[in-house]
Amino acid sequence: MRIKIEENIAEQIDSFKGGSIFFVEDFLDFGSSESVKKALLRLEEKKKIKRLSHGIYYKPEISKIIGELLPSIDDVAKAIARRDKARIIPTGVYAENILGLTTQVPMNPVFLTDGAARAVIIGNRKINFKKTVPKNLATKGKISTLVIQALKQIKKENIDEQSLHLILQQLKKESNENILHDAKLAPAWIRVIMLKSIENE
Repeated sequence: MRIKIEENIAEQIDSFKGGSIFFVEDFLDFGSSESVKKALLRLEEKKKIKRLSHGIYYKPEISKIIGELLPSIDDVAKAIARRDKARIIPTGVYAENILGLTTQVPMNPVFLTDGAARAVIIGNRKINFKKTVPKNLATKGKISTLVIQALKQIKKENIDEQSLHLILQQLKKESNENILHDAKLAPAWIRVIMLKSIENE
């Protein structure tokens, strides 16, 4: 029975793409939580999979040029959100970094969520999930959502011409429909910036 559970899990993992992230909960069709944990531990010992954090595993992906590729923080956060059936959005300096407003890569990125507030340690980094109100998660556009969060981090008094130009350029990649929808959910001063991106169209 023990070997069968491990074989079933290994077979399913074989069908995953390199870099895929998974959890104990993904294999509960094959056995109890405890037996799945033990099977994953054995597969880790056999170097078939690797552990990112407590209860979080991934299938190694190898590049011929740079060797093993670790899953990105974004991929890990999205996988946790999928498991928890929660919504998440990047915020703070991490949102700024994604938009190219800063080269600073936060060691402890923050995601707003409607799931549980928690911190997940991944190596020497920490992913923080911060509980937020539904309004902050009601935005539709990927770029416009990031713009709102980045501008909240920068603050109105700190916006310079270069940052404003970059933000308007990024918003050109977003649909007008999403900008109009999301601007209604933003603070008034951010709404003005967002609507400026579609004024001349």
